[in-house]
Amino acid sequence: MKKNTPGSTSDAANEFVPYIRPEQTIPEFTLQAVVLGAVLSLTFGMVNAYLGLKVGLTVSASIPSAVISMTVLKGILRRGTILENNIVHTIASSGESLAAGVIFTVPALIFLGLAPSGFLIFLLGATGGLLGILMMIPLRHNLTIREHAILPFPEGTACAKVLIAGDTGGANARPVFIGIGLGAAYQFVMKGLHLWQDTVFWSFARLHKASIGFELTPIFLGVGYLIGPRIASLMLLGGMLGWSVLIPVFDLLAGSSLGQLFGLGDAVHQLSAFEIWRSDVRYVGAGAVATGGMVSLIRALPAMRQSLEVALTGLRTRNADQQDVIRTEQDLSPTVVVGGTVALGLALWLIPTFHLGLLEALLAVGFAFVFVVVSSRMVGLIGTTSQPVSGMTISALLATSLILAALGRTGPEGMGAAITCGAIVCIAIALSGDMSQDLKTGALLGATPRYLQLGEMLGTGIAALRAGWVLFLLHQAYTLGSEALPAPQAKLMATLVQGVMHGELPWALMLLGGGLALVIEAMGVPSLAFAIGLYLPVTTSASLILGGLVSGWVKRQTPNPDLYQQQHERATLFASGLIAGDALMGIGIAGLVVSGLDRGLALRPEATGPLEYAFTIIPFAALTWGLLRMARSLREVSK
Repeated sequence: MKKNTPGSTSDAANEFVPYIRPEQTIPEFTLQAVVLGAVLSLTFGMVNAYLGLKVGLTVSASIPSAVISMTVLKGILRRGTILENNIVHTIASSGESLAAGVIFTVPALIFLGLAPSGFLIFLLGATGGLLGILMMIPLRHNLTIREHAILPFPEGTACAKVLIAGDTGGANARPVFIGIGLGAAYQFVMKGLHLWQDTVFWSFARLHKASIGFELTPIFLGVGYLIGPRIASLMLLGGMLGWSVLIPVFDLLAGSSLGQLFGLGDAVHQLSAFEIWRSDVRYVGAGAVATGGMVSLIRALPAMRQSLEVALTGLRTRNADQQDVIRTEQDLSPTVVVGGTVALGLALWLIPTFHLGLLEALLAVGFAFVFVVVSSRMVGLIGTTSQPVSGMTISALLATSLILAALGRTGPEGMGAAITCGAIVCIAIALSGDMSQDLKTGALLGATPRYLQLGEMLGTGIAALRAGWVLFLLHQAYTLGSEALPAPQAKLMATLVQGVMHGELPWALMLLGGGLALVIEAMGVPSLAFAIGLYLPVTTSASLILGGLVSGWVKRQTPNPDLYQQQHERATLFASGLIAGDALMGIGIAGLVVSGLDRGLALRPEATGPLEYAFTIIPFAALTWGLLRMARSLREVSK
């Protein structure tokens, strides 16, 4: 079978040439690929749900799922093709994307006391996800083929390279499985057997409660490595500003005339550092996050306009007839795309569980369409991780809240409708961005688009089935919004909606946060990562720097670009495994907590003091050494 350089262009015909030519037919949408993809969709969906609620960030499952797929299909079963592996990764990645959309918004209903049902969460996930997928389909050819030389699609291109490496004999899944095992074992010994604590924290009363702390767990080490030293440093800066500067300043000013301007009464002197953060500093962070998201959105306005023009042109001119279309250009029928979108919009209005009127349904579908178009193109330019999902969702949420408030719907029903619309938009954005990357991977490999679109829909439906169960389990075990699972985006959205509806937002604190974000922007630094660090507990925002420093150190110690790329990919797989193992065991321990079986596992009583901190730091240092060793072991092999 003749293979090609992916994405190459013929000089004669200026034709996009994929790895598998359109005239070639190999197994693609098979039962084994669908089953494995469904399992990985559930797995990585749960991982991202736990991770997003805990850290406020999510990570892509594309490359780890592709590597696991190659190991299972080609390594164990010895019969998987590259296009089957691509189907697996497509289905799996849809699960983690849906989890991100759900956990960023749906817990806000819990924070507002609206008690969403599992069926509502399923409907939100499935409806929002399918809307995002269907609305993206008309953009596929323009984004992934016609603009191949303009839009790099970083994650989609990287995943294609990994799959091609596996097809030609490269790509080793050993690091990701080692990471999963170590992450799960570490979490079990720490949280299940209680042999050591997960957090070190210091607060200094003489410095007006200035504080610093770290949560030393595999999940933070892995996430810190994946986001790198720059973003980790910005989050550390935000955390340090909140806990080492703002908390002492608020404690110092409490009761003074300047303090009264910010709503800081004498009672602040009696609060602990965590209580000051919860009651005051968090609103500064909320203002910074909202401002950072809006600035990111304003930067994207040119891309929004261009994307809308391309989308409307595509809707008018493409997919008029699917007959005699080459295999690599076969999308789902326009009847399915348009009819499905209309049906989903009607479902939002007519299904009582949503509690939406015609206006709210139209707002949800309208905002979803605009931001799906933006997201689909934006991820081609800057990648899925960097797109301002929070900013786009906050914009839709605030606009919906203001419209409903103007109509007098300021009670629980109005707040619930605003959050529901925001959830639909957020989930649609997340799925369209993921779909865009997956279709780019498929274009480079020579996959059949309609199979990828079906796979994405299948993965979305499967992930939506378990979304509510995971949320309720984690809420019952750890309490959403607590220090253990702060759910920062959802908490922010609940705060904004409630503030708009009731006029109760502490505007002085939020304006202070907005001003800080603008100062960071004026320094030429994107403010969103800084703002999230300011909004999160310091034990979350500061902890990521440790993995980020490891990432930076590996890069500095490896001047050879080719060797660094191999080391980085190996360490990335190991870090992804640490995250997955920690998160999966965290969900497992949550099940034990809910059932009451966790009490019999504890081998040591909880204790405090310097010796306990030593017990916490030593095993984490050993884990960090393991991450370094995993990257540097390639250097030893290459010598």
